[in-house]
Amino acid sequence: MPVTIIRRLLQSLLVLFVMSLLVFAGVYAIGNPVDILVSPQADQAEIARATAALGLDRPLAAQYWVFLRQAAAGDLGRSFAFNVPAIQLILERMPATLELAIAAMLIAVVLGIPLGLWAGLAPDSIAGRTIMTGSILGFSLPTFWVGLMLIMVFSVWLGWLPSSGRGPTVELLGVPVSFLSREGLAHLLLPAANLALFKLALVIRLTRAGTREALLQDYVRYARAKGLSETRVVGVHVLKNILIPVVTVVGLEFGSLIAFAVVTESVFSWPGMGKLLIESINMLDRPVIVAYLCIVVTLFTVINLAVDLAYSLLDPRVRLSDAAT
Repeated sequence: MPVTIIRRLLQSLLVLFVMSLLVFAGVYAIGNPVDILVSPQADQAEIARATAALGLDRPLAAQYWVFLRQAAAGDLGRSFAFNVPAIQLILERMPATLELAIAAMLIAVVLGIPLGLWAGLAPDSIAGRTIMTGSILGFSLPTFWVGLMLIMVFSVWLGWLPSSGRGPTVELLGVPVSFLSREGLAHLLLPAANLALFKLALVIRLTRAGTREALLQDYVRYARAKGLSETRVVGVHVLKNILIPVVTVVGLEFGSLIAFAVVTESVFSWPGMGKLLIESINMLDRPVIVAYLCIVVTLFTVINLAVDLAYSLLDPRVRLSDAAT
């Protein structure tokens, strides 16, 4: 087990280094932020001073080395537009994104597992077919279009829920959250439902496939032959065995929820990291863009590492295969 942990950590560090190199090179090869930050009437001397002040007059390799050295010390640079540490801007927006991602994942799991189990136990019923049709729509419909439709129906036509913003927040262990107040929860429902749609469809289909496969296994037949009730067969023998792959995929998909919340945050004006990224791209605020991508990649890598280690603890076959290699 210690060997597995060390190997996973080394792989994660390698991924972070490669991604930082690719992200830095890609972002710094696009546009010139001085053209946006400096007045159009500025002369060449002012442009040169601004370029030198931002550190853009050095070669790209030298800029990356400075970035890497500062990143190792926890400094991801200063925002060109706001002149504050880029990591400070991101950490201020991170609670909103994490709250949205957690709410979306809870919706996907709480609804997806029962619906997928229902569709797996009764695949030919009207309910089962309806659930699977809905999951196909969840995969197919664009997130931005679904978000606009949710705003149109629940905000414009019915007037039940607010269409944008986060609403009032309450401090929880020093972190601002919106779900503890009624108005804040109302602001959270629509963007969380929109972000959860694709993951809900994924959990439904994964749970249904696991249920159909588990029902054909010998241990389920033996449990039924012993005269156990269908509720016990499903609740203990079927559900318990399909939860390991479901939980594993859910853990991995949580990272993608954080990374791909950009569209939902833009549609609903949710003040999270994704909205900050769009604003920074419009202003060519390179340090914030690079810092955002590096932090998201780090979160994604840490989550994947935690899921890998948890899976090796839950499934002895993974430990045996690691020992063999």
